Amino acid sequence: SVLADQPGRVFTRGQLLDQVWCGNVYVEERTVDVHIRRLRKALGEAYENLVQTVRGTGYRFSTKS
Repeated sequence: SVLADQPGRVFTRGQLLDQVWCGNVYVEERTVDVHIRRLRKALGEAYENLVQTVRGTGYRFSTKS
């Protein structure tokens, strides 16, 4: 929901970790990649492009599939 609440905004892995896990637990930044991969798989081929990778920065949600 963090990505979908602010479509078009680019979030770094660190920002996503802070928003989702609230800094209460130690989680490596690459964990975000795994969750993004699972999210895309759950969305299916028709919608997987809604979650976009911004190379060298992080991820964003697009309203265009």
